[in-house]
Amino acid sequence: MGSLFGARLASVGESVWLLDTSEPHVRAIREKGLAVVTTKGETIAFPQATTDYADIGTVDLLIIFVKSAATRAAAESAAELLGPNTAVLTLQNGYGNAQVLAEVLGKERVIAGTTAQGATLLEPGRILHGGDGLTHIGEFCGGISPRLQQIAALLSRAGFATTAENEIAPLLWGKLIINAGINALSAITGLENGKLIECGETRTILEMAVSEAAKVAAALEIQLPYDDPVAEVTKVAIATAKNRSSMLQDLDAARITEIDAINGAIVREAARLGLAAPVNQVLVLLIKALERKKVSSVD
Repeated sequence: MGSLFGARLASVGESVWLLDTSEPHVRAIREKGLAVVTTKGETIAFPQATTDYADIGTVDLLIIFVKSAATRAAAESAAELLGPNTAVLTLQNGYGNAQVLAEVLGKERVIAGTTAQGATLLEPGRILHGGDGLTHIGEFCGGISPRLQQIAALLSRAGFATTAENEIAPLLWGKLIINAGINALSAITGLENGKLIECGETRTILEMAVSEAAKVAAALEIQLPYDDPVAEVTKVAIATAKNRSSMLQDLDAARITEIDAINGAIVREAARLGLAAPVNQVLVLLIKALERKKVSSVD
C-alpha cells in the first residue's frame, strides 16, 4: 500500500521517499522504478527509495503504512523525519494506530483515515493494484482544517478520490468492520475477496462477523459511515474481488498478522462492554493457530 500511494504521488510530480525494510524491493525501485500493474496495463513510477531514515531528512507529510504491531516502533524511528509542521497520516488497517501515533508524535500532528484501495506485492519493485475505492481522512483532534483539505486535494490529484471528514471515529470503525468481515476469513480459507461472497458458507460467516461487530459499534454509540454494514462489506469485497487480503498475504509470507488490531479489537471492546463476540473470537483463534503453524515452521 505504501508503494501504491508513493507511486501515484510521484507520478503527479510530488517529491516522494519510500522507506522500506526490504532491501530487494528498495534496490529494484532504485534500478528500474516501481511498476504498478492494473487491469489496464502496467505503469512505472520513480519515487526515491531507501532502507535508512538518514537518507530522507525532514518531510512535510509522513504516511504510515506499517503493520499495526510495528506502529510504535515506526513512530519512534520516524521522529527524526519531523519538522515543526510535519503532518502524520495513518491509513493503516486495524484500530488503535492513530492513538499510538498521537502518544508518540503528538496528537496535533496526527491525521487518521481509511482507504478502500487494495495492493499486493508481486515481486521486488512490482505491485498489483487490485482494488479501487474511496479514501476518507480526518484530524485526530476533530474538525476540518486547511491542511486536512490540502492533503485530501493532494491525494485526489494522485488518483485516490479523498474526502475530508469532521470526525474520525466513524471512519475508523467503518473500516474496522469491513476488515473484520473480509481479512481473517480470506486468510483462513485462502480465498480472494470476491470469492468470499460467491461461496454461501463464507458469505454467511462474513455476515455473522460483521453483524456482531456492528452491534459493538452501536453499543459504543458510533455512527457508522454507512447504513447497512453487511451490504457495505459485501460491496467492498466485490469491488476488490481479485485482491488477496493483507492478512492472507501475511500468512503466505509466514508473518505475524494484524488480527489483534482487527477482529481482536472488536472482541476486546465487546468484553469491556459486557457483550459477547463469539464469531470474531473464533476468527481470532483460528488465525492465531495458523500464525503459530506458519511462523514457527519458518523459525
